[in-house]
Amino acid sequence: MDFGFTQDDEAFRTEARTWLAAHTGHAQDRRTWERTLGKAGWIGIGWPEPGYGNRTATLTQQVAWAEEYARSPAPARSGHIGENLLAPTLLAHGTAEQKARFLPPIAAGEELWCQGYSEPGAGSDLAGIRTAAVREGPHYRITGQKIWTSLAHEADWCFVLARTDPGSRRHRGLSFLLVPMDQPGRIEVRPIRQMTGTSDFNEVFFDGACARAEHTVGAAGDGWRVAMSLLGFERGVSTLAQQIGFAEELADVVRTAVRTGAADDPVIRDRLVRQWAELRTMRWNALRTLGGTGDPGAPSVAKLLWANWHQRLGELAVRVRGAAASAGPADWSPSAPYELDAAQHLFLFSRADTIYGGSDQIQRSIIAERVLGLPREPKGAV
Repeated sequence: MDFGFTQDDEAFRTEARTWLAAHTGHAQDRRTWERTLGKAGWIGIGWPEPGYGNRTATLTQQVAWAEEYARSPAPARSGHIGENLLAPTLLAHGTAEQKARFLPPIAAGEELWCQGYSEPGAGSDLAGIRTAAVREGPHYRITGQKIWTSLAHEADWCFVLARTDPGSRRHRGLSFLLVPMDQPGRIEVRPIRQMTGTSDFNEVFFDGACARAEHTVGAAGDGWRVAMSLLGFERGVSTLAQQIGFAEELADVVRTAVRTGAADDPVIRDRLVRQWAELRTMRWNALRTLGGTGDPGAPSVAKLLWANWHQRLGELAVRVRGAAASAGPADWSPSAPYELDAAQHLFLFSRADTIYGGSDQIQRSIIAERVLGLPREPKGAV
């Protein structure tokens, strides 16, 4: 597919850049910012169906918007889980009533979502989940625990993969449920403090939480198929925006290497050049994938590429700083909280890149089994 930008695309890019420049200078909390985006129609531009309060855009225009957003000082998005994961899933599998109920509030930035997939003991092995949902008339009652739930502390709703057939095993007997988070006494959210000092992830405990049966996406017991469809939407145009951020981080590492003299080391120079070349390769691979390769292993290849690249960049970021990377700021004292600098944060956070979103081992198994046709890895007794 030809991903050259047309005059219309460049006009769209200019409109996006101009709008972002006019609106990102005002102090807004993240929820207010989502509403600002929604009011201007910037949420859901990749949805194939208009009419929910969103404008629509071609694939190349979606790329232009994602790149301009990444280059702007706009805040990190709170609504991307609803916009980029749940909404495409509803468009593919939801009923007309579900689309009418949930898509307009997402497009308006009024309702925020989180993803209830991973559990203790069932992270990358998603089919091993134990969270159970029992049908009681027009509702399900949900009991169990989810973990690593991004933005659960801000979310209004959670899409939950739960076991609705108590006698089922592995991927059978699961259902995809839409669960309101405002259920005091039935849902508890506990932030997980990371080694970076931040708490982006949460544990979520369900104790008889209620979900309406009509808010089951797809048929009861068909949740695995719906959940896997959602994961197929997880990597797309947003990957290109992610690479804009990667490029800025790499540029900062290069500047630091020049300033500290580390760039005079031929080994360091070679690593910097390799990082730049690999980032360019990832961009072209992402564009090729957006063109529709039909390759079931493409998302796994992309995840392996960027996760390991970013982890190596974190290692390089602290290496070019030398001993200073291991020390705190000059004015630090034991009585004051210690704040990580950008290089330290990059190094520590990138340790998780090869684990979350499907570990490297899982991605390699997907490529081996689904693309290369190799024998499936033996599973333990269930």
